[in-house]
Amino acid sequence: MSTDSCAGVTGADDRSPEFRRSRGHREWRRCSGSEDPGPPRAGDSPQQFGGALTGAVRRAYDAGQMKKSILISGVSVSASAIAFCLVVTGIVVFSGTDPPDGDSGTLAFGDLASEPAAGPPGLRSYTARDGTDLPYRTYPSDSDDALVLLHGSGYHSAYLAPLARTVADQDAATVYTPDLRGHGPQAENRGDVDYVGQLEDDVSDFIREIGPEYGDVFLGGHSSGGGTAIRFAGGSGNAAVDGYVLLAPYIHHESPTYRADSGWSNVNVPRIAGLQMMNTVGITAFNDRDVISFNMPAEMRDGTETLSYSYDLQTSMHPRDDYEKDLAALADATLVVAGADDESFRADAYRPLLDEHTSAEVRIVDGASHFGVVTREEPRRAVARWLGGTG
Repeated sequence: MSTDSCAGVTGADDRSPEFRRSRGHREWRRCSGSEDPGPPRAGDSPQQFGGALTGAVRRAYDAGQMKKSILISGVSVSASAIAFCLVVTGIVVFSGTDPPDGDSGTLAFGDLASEPAAGPPGLRSYTARDGTDLPYRTYPSDSDDALVLLHGSGYHSAYLAPLARTVADQDAATVYTPDLRGHGPQAENRGDVDYVGQLEDDVSDFIREIGPEYGDVFLGGHSSGGGTAIRFAGGSGNAAVDGYVLLAPYIHHESPTYRADSGWSNVNVPRIAGLQMMNTVGITAFNDRDVISFNMPAEMRDGTETLSYSYDLQTSMHPRDDYEKDLAALADATLVVAGADDESFRADAYRPLLDEHTSAEVRIVDGASHFGVVTREEPRRAVARWLGGTG
C-alpha cells in the first residue's frame, strides 16, 4: 500500500460478508488498529513500520507482565509454604509437654497395691526382627492354648501378674506378658520406638516364635495395651491370632468411650498436630519428641516406670484414626471386660460401640475400677472361664 492508503481504508464502513472476506477488509482492520499489524515487513511505510513496532513492543510487554505475575505468584506461594513450615517446626520443637506430677487424677492406683503377695516371675527374652532382645514373663499351664497379654501406659508387665496367674492356674491358657519396647526395667530407649508400628512387628515376632507350640493363640491387653491389640488386628502382615481379650481398652480420643477428665495424662496437643502434618508429607525426623506424660503417684514409682512417650510410641499403642476399621478387624472370638467404675473410659459406651462394629462379647463388672479389671477376682475368673470355654 502507498503511504497515505490508510486514509481511504480506515473510513470504510462496509460490514457485508463480501467485504469482510476481502483484502480491503483486512487492510481496514490493520489500518484502523482493530488487529495487531504483525511484525514489520520490507517496504512498509513509516506509519506501518511504527504500528508493527508498537505491536511487537506490546506483545513483549504483555508476555513480560505475564511472566512477572507468574513469578510473583510462585514466590508468594513459596514464601507462604516456607512460613507455614517454619511455624509448624517451631511448634514441634519448642512446645513443651507438661512434666508428670504426683497427682494421678481419678485413677485408683490403690487397686494395684492389693495384688497377691507372690510377685511376677522373672524376665526371659526373645529376639525381634531388628536383632533387639526384648523381655517377657511366662505363666505356665497345662493348656494347649496361649494368651499374649500386653500392659498399658506408664508401667510394664509386672502389674498384670494377678490376672495372668489366675488364667494359668486354672489351665485356661499359658500366659505371656511382654515388656513392650521402650518399657520396663531393661528398656534401652525408654519411652520411644524406632518407628510407628514397631510394636506390632515386635508382637508379631513373639507370636510367631511361641505359636507353633499351641493350638489357639489369643492376644490381649489392658488399657493402652488393649489399644495396641486393636491396632494389631487392623494392621497388615501381622501374625495370625485366634481371638482377643481386651480389658478396659483405649480406643481413640474421638470414640464415645473416651473421657478427658481422668487427669492421668498430659497431652501436648500442638506438638501432636504438628507432627501429624509433618508425617503426612513424610517428615519423621522429630518423631522422637515426647508428646504425652503420665501422672503416676510418687509412692507407685520404683524407677522402672515410663512417664513420657514419644510420638512414635504413643501412636503405636493406639488404634488408627479410622478406629472403626481396626475394631471391625477383630476376630469373632473377642472378649471385652470393663469396670462399671472405670475412671479413664466411659464403660457404658463400650457395648453400643462394639456391637456396631464387632461380634465381641462385652462384660461390664460392677464395682470394678480401671485397674480393678486386672486385680479383682471376679473379672480375672471371668477371663479364665471364657478362655477355657466354660463361660
